[in-house]
Amino acid sequence: MECWRSWWRVADEDRVRIEVGFDGGQVMSAFVETESADALEKALESGVGTFQIESENGRYSVALARIVYVKRFSREGRVGFSGG
Repeated sequence: MECWRSWWRVADEDRVRIEVGFDGGQVMSAFVETESADALEKALESGVGTFQIESENGRYSVALARIVYVKRFSREGRVGFSGG
């Protein structure tokens, strides 16, 4: 049986929502693996070249020099009910 990486279920704690702001005002939001968000932050240190972001919606290629900010949303920000 052939398996595609996109078929694999990844636990929620291994994924995080990020928001990427670009010069010119465009903003992109994506739900990505934590490792991908870490790699993007590391790549921004050089600010040169492109970076591919694998998200649940597909692959994005972004120019690092055009990124103004990256926001990583905390997991505690989820809406829901708590017992107690």
